[in-house]
Amino acid sequence: MQRVTMTEVYEEIGRWAPWDTAEEWDNVGVLVQGPDEVVTGICCMLDITPEAVAWAAEKGCNLVLSHHPVIFRPMKKLSRESVPAVLVRNGVTALCAHTNLDKARGGVCETLAQQLGLRNIRPGEDFLYFGELEQPMPLAQWAAHVRDSLGTSVAWTGEERTVRTVAVVSGAGGDFWPQAQAAGADCLVTGEMSHHEALDAQQAGMAAVAATHYGTEKWIVPVMAARLHKLFPELPVYEWDRPEQGESHDPFQYETN
Repeated sequence: MQRVTMTEVYEEIGRWAPWDTAEEWDNVGVLVQGPDEVVTGICCMLDITPEAVAWAAEKGCNLVLSHHPVIFRPMKKLSRESVPAVLVRNGVTALCAHTNLDKARGGVCETLAQQLGLRNIRPGEDFLYFGELEQPMPLAQWAAHVRDSLGTSVAWTGEERTVRTVAVVSGAGGDFWPQAQAAGADCLVTGEMSHHEALDAQQAGMAAVAATHYGTEKWIVPVMAARLHKLFPELPVYEWDRPEQGESHDPFQYETN
């Protein structure tokens, strides 16, 4: 098997999504360090949970690569059941690429735009990516397209219009609607949008579709895995989240009519 070190994986992810491009408030990089430097296997995931760590360990992985930081806010207490403690107990290192991977080319936001089938995809300010629909469509039809493309529930706001140019921000990006509107987008697609953000966007004449945090970000997991497979072809690489197979580890459940 190919000999790969933790440092090599860290450096390769940094070439894709430079660590110094993460927001100041973010927490990225090696957040829990295991005992080994040589990688036995990597498991890619959106969120590190006890179940995900146990599954990865069973597969022989001593490294997990996640989008969401396993340690985000200051910890005042560390219990045996906490995820960092579970990682340490299982000898698993946690490498987390968050806002740096949101912004990166081929990262979370651009992957979302691709999943929606947009054309002429290009980066904008901060986290925003832009693209055009292959065929313009009414807002309600576009919202249904987002729902079907992402396999998730959606909520949308805005007066009926024809959607041609779309801005996307994965996750909690509802506050980016003014930048999206100023850049000429007909609609913003994001994961979460607060009630007051939706009211403000509606009053300003901007349309938006909120397609859940998990629903807009889960697509990066197979992208991470594919990249690691290409870089380290002899190293076992697994996916905890497999949206292409209909598997979901969304913490929410949604009632459908």
